[in-house]
This record gives sequence, structure tokens and C-alpha cells, in this order.
Amino acid sequence: MIASIRNHPVLIAVIAAILLVALLGSVTIVPETSQGVVIRFGKPVRIVNQFEQGERFGEVGAGLNAKIPFAESIVWIDKRVRDLDMDRQQVLSIDQRRLEVDAFARYRVVDPLRMFIAARSEDRVEEALKPILGSQLRNELGKRPFASMLSPEREGAMENIRVGMNRIARQYGVVVVDVRIKKADLPDGTPLQSAFARMRSARQQEARSIRAEGSKTAQIIRASADAEAAQIYAASFGKDPAFYDFYRAMQSYQVTFIGDGTNKSSPTNIIMSPNSEYLKEFAGR
Repeated sequence: MIASIRNHPVLIAVIAAILLVALLGSVTIVPETSQGVVIRFGKPVRIVNQFEQGERFGEVGAGLNAKIPFAESIVWIDKRVRDLDMDRQQVLSIDQRRLEVDAFARYRVVDPLRMFIAARSEDRVEEALKPILGSQLRNELGKRPFASMLSPEREGAMENIRVGMNRIARQYGVVVVDVRIKKADLPDGTPLQSAFARMRSARQQEARSIRAEGSKTAQIIRASADAEAAQIYAASFGKDPAFYDFYRAMQSYQVTFIGDGTNKSSPTNIIMSPNSEYLKEFAGR
């Protein structure tokens, strides 16, 4: 029989090809970042390189792995954290503000067998998680005012959304690691312009109040300073009334004959008698 086979080189080549394919099909390379569900005739039978909390990728499970050729196949599932982007949607806050919200979640498959049974692929898992994220987002933000999205309370809202998502996501073998809001804005058009107008009016009113308070404080300080200066002048000039008269007369002469520097018109000529009471300080003592 062996001799007859040797006389048929084509048959030898076919047998060699079948053996080579069977040999190659019995071994697969398991990537470090992937976990696999081994399927035998459509039924999952075991998991290779399954994710374990705290385990470094590549230390256990990665590398060569044996399987039954033609009978077993492997569905690969990512072990890493994956991003889930939510479509932009409108959310109504508790103070009746319509918000345009962009958000995303980060998740990891920790039970590949459950994920395979529930959704068969990662794409289907993401399609199932998107409406869950949107629902949890609307429920949580609907309990909060718009201003809380601009304050540290935002972190608490994100944590509540993550916990709410996890309760449902676990049925897909998934753990939600984080939830974040990328943007929360008022819709374009009239609502946005009205909000801007209200904010502008509030800031202008606040600015007027601050300016009025500042003007009031300045007047009080100025009046107090003038009163204190008058007391100092009175105390100083009261010690020598003659010098006070002389000082006031010099100030009057300066304004009358020289000017205070604010009048830009042509000078005025003044004709007075040498015996005028106004000019008594020029006569000396």
C-alpha cells in the first residue's frame, strides 16, 4: 500500500497538505492583550488568557495554545479598558434647562464567557451599553441644576452614573471603570441667547452694586480725611491767627493773579487801589 501511495505523488502532496493544515490548526498564538472563548461546534467550552484583577498582561496565559483543528475556533475579546462614546443628546435639568451633553464611558470585559453568551461580540456590547449610559445620564442630571455641572458636584454625578451603569452592565460580563462628561452646553439659538442675556444682566447689576458701594466708601473716606485735615489746620493756625490770615491771603493772591492752571482763556486785567483792604498784606506789618 505504501508502494502504491509512492506511485501517486499528487496523493502524497494532498495528504501532506492536510497534515500541515491540521498541525497549524491545532496551535494558536494567544495575544497578551486578548482573552479568548474557545468554541467547539458552536458551544463555548473554555476560556484562554482570561483577565484577572492585578495580573500583569503576558505573565500567564499568553503564547502558544493548543486546540482541536476543524472542531474548535476562538473568539477574541480585548482585555484592555475600552472607550464607549455616547451620541450627543438633550437632557432636561431640574431647573428646566435643556442641555446638550456629550459623554463617554470606559469599560472592561471581566467575564468573557458571559459576554459571549449575552452579546456574542464587543460591538454588540457597546450597542447595548450606549442606551444604558444615556438613560443613566438623563436620570442623574435630571435631579441636578445646571450650575452643578460647573462645580465640584459634577464628580459626584459621574460616580452615581457609573454605579448605575454597573448594575446593568454586569449582565454582559462588563465592569464600567469611569464615566466622564466632555461637554454640557445650552442648545444653540434662542435658549442660549436668553441665558447669555440673563447672565450679562446679572453681571452688570453686580458691577453697578460694587461701583456704588465703592463710591460710598470713597465718599466716607474723603469726608473723614477732610474733617481730619480741617482739625489739623484749625489746631495749627489757631496758634498764630496772624500767620493764618497771611497764608490765606497768599492763596487768594495766587488764584486771583496767577490762576489755578485750569483756565485756558486770555488773562484778565484787574485795577485796584493801593489802599484796598484786599492788598493789605503787601503793605507789610
